[in-house]
Amino acid sequence: MAEFVSVEVSEGVATILLDRPPMNPLSLQMQSEIKQAAEEISGRADIGAVVLYGGPKVFAAGADVKEMADLEYQDMAIASVGLQGAFNAVAAIPQPTIAAITGYALGGGCELAMCCDLRIAADDAKLGQPEILLGIIPGAGGTQRLPRLVGPARAKEIIFTGRFVGAAEALSIGLVNSVVPAADVYSTALDLARRLAVGAPLAMRAAKRAVDGGFETDLGTGLEIERLEFTGLFATDDRRIGMTSFVENGPGKATFTGR
Repeated sequence: MAEFVSVEVSEGVATILLDRPPMNPLSLQMQSEIKQAAEEISGRADIGAVVLYGGPKVFAAGADVKEMADLEYQDMAIASVGLQGAFNAVAAIPQPTIAAITGYALGGGCELAMCCDLRIAADDAKLGQPEILLGIIPGAGGTQRLPRLVGPARAKEIIFTGRFVGAAEALSIGLVNSVVPAADVYSTALDLARRLAVGAPLAMRAAKRAVDGGFETDLGTGLEIERLEFTGLFATDDRRIGMTSFVENGPGKATFTGR
């Protein structure tokens, strides 16, 4: 049984809950539990979308600095593999993922949120990569995922200064997708996840693979990835169901089977 990370499933939506009060510091154990949760969800056909949530007060305020302070180079050379492996497991979840961000998402917390496909933030949330203030740099994807979201120059400024980014700015630069009152963060994320969960699951996963795979290569290769994903869906029952329903009843009325 995991101590700090739990998975709850309802109406086709899985919530990965981080629960290590008061600030959800991402210890080595917690990283391992996050990876286990991500891998469990990835293999479940009954889950159509995922919400990653740290609770009503804080998403995750970063790595466990007290734990890291005692690690030597040799220790971190090993631990960093597990750190990136845990976060990469979240990024690799095939279903759509939504980070519900309250309070702080700093350092590893911000990096974890960026592993999700979408981010909904509280209007008083603070995000950032303050590792430079500790004499280090982001080590769980911050130097790579942040530039892909906000552009390299803006990402460098955020990383170089270590400053906190408020919710309004995060929205304006594309770091989060929407900003809502703090009390509504989880319910908003859950509502969106439920809408996604009843969509065509094979098409949803194909869309995620096409966007993620194409973003890492040239346009021509990306278009070929899209073509293969697009044509592959014509072998599915869901494609027949969706098109028949559209012709007979109009858009948005199909009930998909995931086959």
